[in-house]
Amino acid sequence: MAFVTIDGATLEYDDLPARHGGRPSLVFLHEGLGSVAMWRDFPARVAAATGCRVFQWSRQGHGWSSPLPAPRTPRYLHEEAERLPTLLAALAIEQPLLIGHSDGGSIALLHAAAFPEQVAGAVVLAPHEFVEDKALDGIRRAGISYASGDWRQKLGRHHRDPDAVFHAWHDVWLAPAYRTWDITACLPSIRCPVLAIQGEDDEYATMRQIECIADGAAEVELLKLANCGHSPHRDQPEAVCEAIVRFLARLDTGEPG
Repeated sequence: MAFVTIDGATLEYDDLPARHGGRPSLVFLHEGLGSVAMWRDFPARVAAATGCRVFQWSRQGHGWSSPLPAPRTPRYLHEEAERLPTLLAALAIEQPLLIGHSDGGSIALLHAAAFPEQVAGAVVLAPHEFVEDKALDGIRRAGISYASGDWRQKLGRHHRDPDAVFHAWHDVWLAPAYRTWDITACLPSIRCPVLAIQGEDDEYATMRQIECIADGAAEVELLKLANCGHSPHRDQPEAVCEAIVRFLARLDTGEPG
């Protein structure tokens, strides 16, 4: 594992070199409780299947990166999207394909909307564009499980401070000020191709979360997976990896989805 310092924060990262030239780097953006380690072997699997450079990192407050300097606000996903160009520039990554899960998918969409000329494409796995009651119910259940089960022990394998990671996610989503969070208005600004993937058994969202991307952005392919919950890359890794390979092939040729 390597570390880079960006705007005073030390971030852990993993960087797999490209095996084939001429293709975009793949930048993985983890979920709200995620980190480099919590992607498990999926980035390496995608790297082997595509030959692309694969970069992933733990955002501030996650994994073994620096702690968060202050409590999160309802703009925390926007702030991550706005910080991303500085990190990419430091690692010499230009026009990447963003691959984001859950919170990371929302960050990918926000970044693609704010910097449309700097993104080759986006693959979003169970992203959020607005707050649904189903998400809030799922987060409340997660809070009960965290207090009474083994979530803390499991998160502790992947994070310096599992309590801080969990409550930074749980508390901001359940804050009254977050109830009106909505990024659908930014979707028409996305110019790059988007592949949006969601499981039919997603415990935190309805299919409206990816359908609204197709309504708003210009070039969107939807993939709805059976027998799949909120983590498509864990529940259906082969299907997701194959979909990314096909999506990259279309980017290579310019063929629409």
